[in-house]
Amino acid sequence: MKKLLLATVFSLLAVPAFAQSRIAVTMTSFDNPFLTILLNGMREDAKKKNIDLIAEDAQLDPAKQLNQVQNFVANGVDAIIVNPVDGDSTAAITRAAADANIPLIYVNHPPAELDTGMPEKTAFVGSNELDSGTMEAEAVCKLLAGKGKVVVLMGPLENHAALVRTKDVETVFSRPDCKIDIVEKQTANWNRTQAQDLVSSWMTAGITFDAVVANNDEMAIGAIQALKAAGTNMKDVVVAGIDATPDGLAAMKAGDLDVTVFQNATRQGEVAVQAALDLSAGKPVDKTLWVPFELVTPQNMAAYAK
Repeated sequence: MKKLLLATVFSLLAVPAFAQSRIAVTMTSFDNPFLTILLNGMREDAKKKNIDLIAEDAQLDPAKQLNQVQNFVANGVDAIIVNPVDGDSTAAITRAAADANIPLIYVNHPPAELDTGMPEKTAFVGSNELDSGTMEAEAVCKLLAGKGKVVVLMGPLENHAALVRTKDVETVFSRPDCKIDIVEKQTANWNRTQAQDLVSSWMTAGITFDAVVANNDEMAIGAIQALKAAGTNMKDVVVAGIDATPDGLAAMKAGDLDVTVFQNATRQGEVAVQAALDLSAGKPVDKTLWVPFELVTPQNMAAYAK
């Protein structure tokens, strides 16, 4: 009997006091500055909570991202966080996690299933895009005194945020008190270089405008580079972006970027990790977890510099 009790004690001692949670993450791209902040927010929070965070780069490929999720499922992780490459192609990802009964958190870019109904143990963490483009456009309208011509730089056409932000801008600029004409509107895929090339081509074609309204800071910075290369006085044109990234805030400090909208990527990452942890522990989590947008201008940018 004594031997049996000792064996039981040794057996219990051999089991760790707690099992470290394993959360797997697949990101749209590791090359995107905003998404880097988002991922770092997850990593820092996971470190504080002693979570083993496994992150992979989908490299803008929906098929690659699905394969990564399938591998996460096969490896039996405790939860999966997905920053979707294509929100319209998430059904297979959702199904793979649901079939394996593994908690799934979408972050920043909502899945199509957000509107049609997500299964149990599935949630979305992000910021309400109905606010982002609206804040940006209203600020631009105010700076232009309610009239003028603008060009719009859009994110990828398959991206929910890009579509909603653009629609927000169009809605504001069609108001009676904001008679702003959109003279050009094209996608630059969140990319600084593509935005620079696009704005340069517009100016070469003789298109004139009073403001550049970009779906993100990277494209706004590309526009600034094109304007400066053409010898434009930055005081003569309004440039607006979204995200309040470090580079965006640096451009604002330099007097080149007039408006941006803070999307708290770090906080989104933290909330996503906590939601994944809670769902894996069987705790209830809201289907949608919003992190508010905040307007940033030269007058209050110091509060966001950190």
